[in-house]
Amino acid sequence: MSEKKMTSSRRHHLKSLILGIAKDLLVAEEKQVVEDRVRYMEEKCPPLSLPSSLQELQNLCKELHQKIDVADEERYDLSVKVTKGEKEIEDLKIKVQDLIGKFKKPALKKVRMSADAMLQALLGSKHKVSLDLRANLKQVKKEVKEEDKEAVGDWRKNIEDKSGMGGRKKMFESEA
Repeated sequence: MSEKKMTSSRRHHLKSLILGIAKDLLVAEEKQVVEDRVRYMEEKCPPLSLPSSLQELQNLCKELHQKIDVADEERYDLSVKVTKGEKEIEDLKIKVQDLIGKFKKPALKKVRMSADAMLQALLGSKHKVSLDLRANLKQVKKEVKEEDKEAVGDWRKNIEDKSGMGGRKKMFESEA
């Protein structure tokens, strides 16, 4: 058999009890954080007593500067450690991607661009480049050979002249 369902009033009552307990826990946690902060500040920053003489004041300043230098060194060391860890994480992520071998390829859209627009997109808007592909092409004039016109005239004569070994020799001589 299925479990018995809770009535809405019972569910609402339980929900309000859970929310009340959670609220009390949050208030206690906030108090604990404030107490921890006060305790830490008392440990790390003792109350400041300003000396009356100039020499004692200079010594206090020197001590404070030394403490500041130590704190800066620790901060720098920790930041270097964090960046090194982040680089290692990135490298490991790349290795995992390589091992899996599944790269999500985005769906590419067809884009119609002219050559000028493509060059402008690649080189930026500063460069004004016009690409006229036909301007760079060589113009070739077709030369009609006179031999072709003569060859068309009497084909039987050409065949008889080129037949046999002598004809091949004539063919090579005429080309050279």
